[in-house]
Amino acid sequence: MNLRERFGEWLFALLLLAGAVLCAFLSTRFGWQHDFSFAQRASLDARTLALLHELDSPVAITSYAPPDVQLRGAIADFVARYQRVKRDVTLTFVDPDADPAATREAGILVNGELVIRYRGRSEQLKVLTEPEFDNALLRLARARERLVGFLSGDGERKPDGAANADLGTFAAQLKSVGVRAIPLNLDAGTRIPDNADLVVIAGPQAQIAPAVTQQLVEYVERGGNLLWLAEPDGDRGLDALAKALSVRVLAGTAVDGAGAALGIGDPSFIAIAKYPPSPIARDFTLTTLFPQAAALAAVADARWQTTPLLRTTEKSWTETGTIPKQGEASTIAFDPGKGEIPGPLDIGFALSRLSPSPAKREQRAVVIGDGDFLSNAFLGNGGNREFGQRVFEWLLGDDALIEIADKGAPDRELRLDATALAVIGIGWLIGVPLLLALSGAFVAWRRRRA
Repeated sequence: MNLRERFGEWLFALLLLAGAVLCAFLSTRFGWQHDFSFAQRASLDARTLALLHELDSPVAITSYAPPDVQLRGAIADFVARYQRVKRDVTLTFVDPDADPAATREAGILVNGELVIRYRGRSEQLKVLTEPEFDNALLRLARARERLVGFLSGDGERKPDGAANADLGTFAAQLKSVGVRAIPLNLDAGTRIPDNADLVVIAGPQAQIAPAVTQQLVEYVERGGNLLWLAEPDGDRGLDALAKALSVRVLAGTAVDGAGAALGIGDPSFIAIAKYPPSPIARDFTLTTLFPQAAALAAVADARWQTTPLLRTTEKSWTETGTIPKQGEASTIAFDPGKGEIPGPLDIGFALSRLSPSPAKREQRAVVIGDGDFLSNAFLGNGGNREFGQRVFEWLLGDDALIEIADKGAPDRELRLDATALAVIGIGWLIGVPLLLALSGAFVAWRRRRA
């Protein structure tokens, strides 16, 4: 080979190397990708893209996940789809075991739980799906602060209290998403503010004055939204309000023997895992716990559309006797002779109607026969926090959530009947080994003949 041929080969190799380096460099500056999956399930929905383009501030995501490569990798891959569209989406991992103080302060209960922060507000996510993530961003993007008045002065649960029965932890969560809680002591002559978005009655312990009840009724008649957290045998002078809402608090305490299957020894602790169809519990799958709840009844009234929200099982009834204390043996039993009502029982209603106020289109109210589920002591149980958040979102009109259709491929799941499974099992356990044995015998017979 002469010098000219060698020079040509070296020049070709050099140009090839330079081209490879140039391609590698350009790949860091420009990219191209295409989703070939069924229904584009590896890509963000068009509504998600529109939402991301509307966010004009950074989004900071903190995931409280242990150093598990698989878990952290799945979370990082999920968030990366958003980062490709919005460059100022950041993801930080915190090891819950390495920093337990920060984990407790953030109220983290599940490995991999996310805290999403935007413009000084935050949302927590236990379930990582595109609709859940998008709706958290949507709630954070709403700028107007909501004003919620908590009735006070008659022993109600305090929105800023630290006692087990108070609602301080949940109110702090509301504050992080732009909802400000204020006390309303109507006994002192205070009027319900005209700019109040919602009034909450959280289990008064003393008899409410007729003048206060009348003001609450007038607030409802004017079109105000209301959340009433009732208690067993605790109407406390709110009969007129119950009549205005077309509901009735039944006597006794709701008990449910179905909780024993979940390891709940106290039948007065109602665990609910299945929910009647309602705008609040739509696609909600977490179990909620309601300690010592009151059963409710709806009164026929054409003014309100009443939707059952929480319902016990057929093993429940309204117990009018003394409920054993926690740890004591339960001796209660259903007794129709005492006027006890068998289940299923409704312990929560969502009410709506055309608003009497010309400033609003729809008026909404929720009545739940228990306030403990949102208390500091029980908020962390199951899906209590998430369910309470959904109740407030609906009452405040923040339920215009993004609905994204299922992008699942139709062939991801193979369903076989018992006969098909038997054929496959016998085929692999007997048929395949027998076929191999016959093949070996045939080869040996051919060799002997040859």
